[in-house]
Amino acid sequence: MATTITVKAGPHSRINCPVTVALASPLDASKTYAVRCAEGKTVPAQIVKAADGAQQLFFILPELAAKQDLTLTVVEAPLPLNTLKLEQADDTINVKANGKLFTTLHYGGNWVRPFMHPVIGPYGSNLTRSYPMVEDVPGEPKDHPHQKSFWTAWGDINGTDNWSELERGHGTIKTTNVTILENGPVRGKVALALDWLSEKGEKQMVENRELTYYQLPGGDSIVDLKVVFTATNGDIKFGDTKEGGICSIRVASSMDAKLNGTIVNAYGAIGEDETWGKRAAWCDYYGPVPGGVAGICIMDHPDNYCYPTYWHVRNYGLMTANPFGLSYFHDNPARDGSLVLKNGETLTFQYRVFFHAGDTKQAAVAERYHDYINPPKAAIAAEA
Repeated sequence: MATTITVKAGPHSRINCPVTVALASPLDASKTYAVRCAEGKTVPAQIVKAADGAQQLFFILPELAAKQDLTLTVVEAPLPLNTLKLEQADDTINVKANGKLFTTLHYGGNWVRPFMHPVIGPYGSNLTRSYPMVEDVPGEPKDHPHQKSFWTAWGDINGTDNWSELERGHGTIKTTNVTILENGPVRGKVALALDWLSEKGEKQMVENRELTYYQLPGGDSIVDLKVVFTATNGDIKFGDTKEGGICSIRVASSMDAKLNGTIVNAYGAIGEDETWGKRAAWCDYYGPVPGGVAGICIMDHPDNYCYPTYWHVRNYGLMTANPFGLSYFHDNPARDGSLVLKNGETLTFQYRVFFHAGDTKQAAVAERYHDYINPPKAAIAAEA
């Protein structure tokens, strides 16, 4: 008897949705697989070993209407030509999808903090600002050089500014280890061990960061970001400041809302005036790029501290998930949003970043958010 999987869409429609199913009986990990529907169509599948040693099977569900079920069969299949591959070289990791560059992760000591740039969207255009990594890009303003494309930073760690790069002094984030965990037809994954250092170079805490990459049919992409902070060198205070973002994006300048771009949050608020300092489960920033309209949506996870998060999002192109800057967002010094992490404690954040064609409605961002927080139910119906 072959291994069969039942997928239940639940109350939401599913399009190009990542699906995970736990395998009770292990498959031969030396082989490659796909899942096949009754009509004979197959999509690639990828086996991943979980932390407890059990196997999980990942695949992208092309489409399933709300309240519908689908039965799939796991079959052996040749490795498809279109795969996600992470290639390490010279303090960078190039993430390639279908043989083409999707993004490059930069983590070398010549940079103040790790970041990803470029981030190539569905039309082959970069969706994030190139300055200061690339100088003199037509139409790009040269402000806020610390806002490097796609990154994590915070402006008050026990009083240390680990957000800016001001000459008066700032912290740094030093990479101590990089491990490529997965390459495959469905997703790729990398883990970074990072030390957060004060302006004096003193270690303040450790961060373990995981980045999981999915390339979806049609050119859309997903990056799942997981950040785990550990107070290793005494108590850590995440100070109340607007200058920070656990998940931070600077969009391509052609997408800036002060030009022809648009900011939209989960409540339908539009533009900086309605979204800055407001709480929402997601925030989408879209606008024109060469080839068409494209967007970037940051999705907050319900398990995150201060969910739904506050947003430090600006018409000039910045978008960050900011859970601690309450006094600024409420314009009230008495609303202190600081959080103290006691020595030895950990704090975890998870986000999905969705790079999509079209505007918020065309990309069905609201439905795609449910793919993240309320995914379809997948279970083994029968195993060989």
